[in-house]
Amino acid sequence: MATHHEQDYNTTGELPKPQTKAIWKTFFILVALTAVEFLFAFTMDAGTVRNSIFIILTIFKAFYIVGEFMHLKHESKVLIWSVLLPMALVAWLMIALIAEGSYYFESITNYFK
Repeated sequence: MATHHEQDYNTTGELPKPQTKAIWKTFFILVALTAVEFLFAFTMDAGTVRNSIFIILTIFKAFYIVGEFMHLKHESKVLIWSVLLPMALVAWLMIALIAEGSYYFESITNYFK
């Protein structure tokens, strides 16, 4: 866990420096990821590949948000892997279900033609 230090800023006369550089860096990374998601969403034909890419990029963005805003990147490696591994398996499950669902839809529509 992260350690917290109590400081009395009234006695030292110094205020902590603002973290605006880190905030802008986070903002631009999230904007870039969102722009890439929109690029894939609106330029590729609908299908399993587009959906898989879109889901993977969304999960990367979610990992970055969790690491940055929930401070997971400052935790121990075991805790990070205990979150990442199940999420990777969920992503694999979603991609497999999308692929199987599209195959099942195509086989059913071809059967009734």
